[in-house]
Amino acid sequence: MDLYKNLIFPVLSQFDPEKIHYFAMNSLRLLLKIPGTKYILKSSLDVSNPQLAKKVMGLSFKNPIGLAAGFDKNAQWIDELDCLGFGFIEIGTITPKPQDGNPKPRLFRLKKDLALINRMGFNNLGIEEAVKNLKKRNSDIIVGGNIGKNKITDNADALNDYLLTFNGLKDWVDYFVVNVSSPNTPGLRELQEKEPLKKILVALQAENQVARKPILLKIAPDLTDSQLDDIVDIVLESGIDGVIATNTTLSREGLNTDKSVVDNIGAGGLSGKPLTKRSTEVIRYLNKKGEGKFVIIGVGGIYNAKDAKEKLEAGASLLQVYSGFIYEGMAIAKKINDGLLKEGK
Repeated sequence: MDLYKNLIFPVLSQFDPEKIHYFAMNSLRLLLKIPGTKYILKSSLDVSNPQLAKKVMGLSFKNPIGLAAGFDKNAQWIDELDCLGFGFIEIGTITPKPQDGNPKPRLFRLKKDLALINRMGFNNLGIEEAVKNLKKRNSDIIVGGNIGKNKITDNADALNDYLLTFNGLKDWVDYFVVNVSSPNTPGLRELQEKEPLKKILVALQAENQVARKPILLKIAPDLTDSQLDDIVDIVLESGIDGVIATNTTLSREGLNTDKSVVDNIGAGGLSGKPLTKRSTEVIRYLNKKGEGKFVIIGVGGIYNAKDAKEKLEAGASLLQVYSGFIYEGMAIAKKINDGLLKEGK
């Protein structure tokens, strides 16, 4: 019997998702203060096998399963999350200034769909707090920095926000992700259009000449083929390292949850199982159009080794989980890695 899915999650899911998020992570932090628990947890969940190791963007990943941005927004739980078998952790989204995000409630479970809807709105404590936490970490796990613009910053001035966050974090993270695809900051997705996006990426690359760090672009699953073609052109022209495919979707098609429940939740990005197929389609399209010339990190509806294998075969070099972590529990990285080894991937 799966203790988490059959006992723990049903209890946790009776409470507000955002409150449980902080309760669970603070509880894990307390647990790991007990002598020996860190060693026991890490040794039981860490899958060390050279077949899983990946050299991507000049970085050595112990396994391809990472934790997506949005879970540790302020880099406050890196040491705790490192005990759960992930190959890398992405913090953020981080903005130059602290911001509260959107009004609560803003995080919702769709249990019938193994999905989440969120409209968090880049809630975070700002770059100074993130750097303070990064300086305190003991773990040497690979950490990516997902960066965005403040809500109060006009799109015309967005570049300055991305440059501020990039330069502030550069000494403390291993790679960067430019987030222009969250649906929860008004007007942000307009920055995915060819000219404003190219301007941001070219400027970041110009700042990235000394002690260079890999830069990736996180895109939405709702882009048309024509827009994806533009993304491929921009990535190749700007010289950034790759793409994270994909962020959450605005679509509500094919859900098992009652339409009235979904309508009552309202706006927000949908993540989880409903995104599995579309995110894989985007990965395959980008890999084919880009002729494998840039890195793709696949994310969207990964719950098991089968989901992971499909995305790797579609062209992803690395993978990330988020909703799967919520629904499958803290052993998800181990389960996927064990499954990939079993299938010889």
